[in-house]
Amino acid sequence: MRDRGAVRAVVSQGIRGLSMPDGRGSWSGLDADVARAVAAAVLGDPGAVQWLPSDPVERLTWLVSGDADVATCNLSWVLSRETSHPVLFAGVTCYDGEGFLVRSGEEISGPEQLAGRRVATQAGTTTAGNLAEWFGARGLEVHPVAYATPAEALAGYADGTCAAYVLDRIALAGARATLPRPADHVVLETAISREPMALAVRDDDPGWFRVSRWVLQFLIGAENAVSEGGTARACADLAGRHGAALGLDAHWAHRVLDAVGTYADVYERNLGPSSGLNVARGANALWSAGGLHYPLPLH
Repeated sequence: MRDRGAVRAVVSQGIRGLSMPDGRGSWSGLDADVARAVAAAVLGDPGAVQWLPSDPVERLTWLVSGDADVATCNLSWVLSRETSHPVLFAGVTCYDGEGFLVRSGEEISGPEQLAGRRVATQAGTTTAGNLAEWFGARGLEVHPVAYATPAEALAGYADGTCAAYVLDRIALAGARATLPRPADHVVLETAISREPMALAVRDDDPGWFRVSRWVLQFLIGAENAVSEGGTARACADLAGRHGAALGLDAHWAHRVLDAVGTYADVYERNLGPSSGLNVARGANALWSAGGLHYPLPLH
């Protein structure tokens, strides 16, 4: 990667809040910031990322073929993915669950009211299986219509072909915001699955796996340090002691902070109130605030 001068990162084809292009080659979102953090730590430049937008069917193919270095693309950490592909998940970037985007005027309050109707999904995701399991357990059935890209799936919902759009609830918040009249649509409270979205790498390089895991852990640990009355900079100093063992230098964690901030900064910028999405932290809060992010000790 140093010889190449870039970290090759698989991202979505465009999900606001997670990974979204601006038309000028720049990407924003929580997943995009994770890729930038890795590039800052390893290459010293958060802009040294080669973005590889991919549909769900192909996103692990980039890794397996050696044409990508990381995948940070709202990819759920699933046992079957780690056992059927030569990949490892380096850590959870965002906890979520699949939900439903519906029209507020139809007064749908729960997924069961969609029984017998068509719902838009993305091909290559776990959605069809999740739908069959959730509705089947209740003696109900829906009819998933698979689309190749997020934009096509959203269009299939927006034009009335489908009664709902099914995707991770955080991604649905971003999709809703792109519709002409967001207030006419609502994301249902019910989630039908657990979706720990994670950073993935190939399994043939333990050193690279270790670097990727600890860059992500540092983002969470830096927020935790602040929550406990310390500073993110002191946390970076501590992480820097182990730079040589990671194949990095002593300033790698400070570069991550300068590039993207702590996990709290990343979440707020891309999904919090200032982003226009206002997705509550919920399970993505620190463990000390009732969430699931529990940072591994740095030292």
